[in-house]
Amino acid sequence: MPPKKKTKKTTKKTPEKSENDLEAKYRRNILDIAILQDHIAIQRESLIKVHSERSDLRRRMRDMEQKLQHEKQGHRDVNSDLSRQYKTMQTALSNKVKRLEVEVSQLKEELALCQEELRKEKREREQMEQEKDATISDLQHKLDNMETDYEKVLHETLDCLTSQLSVAQQRWEDKSTTLHENYKELLSEFGLNPLDM
Repeated sequence: MPPKKKTKKTTKKTPEKSENDLEAKYRRNILDIAILQDHIAIQRESLIKVHSERSDLRRRMRDMEQKLQHEKQGHRDVNSDLSRQYKTMQTALSNKVKRLEVEVSQLKEELALCQEELRKEKREREQMEQEKDATISDLQHKLDNMETDYEKVLHETLDCLTSQLSVAQQRWEDKSTTLHENYKELLSEFGLNPLDM
């Protein structure tokens, strides 16, 4: 079955009705314009507020970056000071070791001379062999005591250096822990979770 054709009824509008329609349309348009102007004003205020907040956040971010730079410089200063102290102690220890090595070398030379002298005397005087053996034993004992003393000095120096380094490390770790806690608090104040970073 074919669809029915619709027939249009043509009605003539009276000029009075047409004017009322135009006036209603005009009022609706004015109302729409007022609504749009309100909407634009709200959007504008919100945009101004966003711009203000963005510039404030940028300023705060710059301040935080400057603080971070100062903190980094402080860390660098502490690191360079600790490095300088370590190098100074290392140089002093190295100088002491060299001095002790020279002394040991001199003592070895002296010992070699004594032993040479002893061999000559052994050849010349076989009858005094027991006395020379006692002298050699005495010199060897002195050498052992000296080596023991030098080992003690070296161990004490190394222990002292280790203790100083341990104290410096503990101070550095304490400062580092304090700085980390401060940064965690700052991040928390900004609503950031430090574990997410």
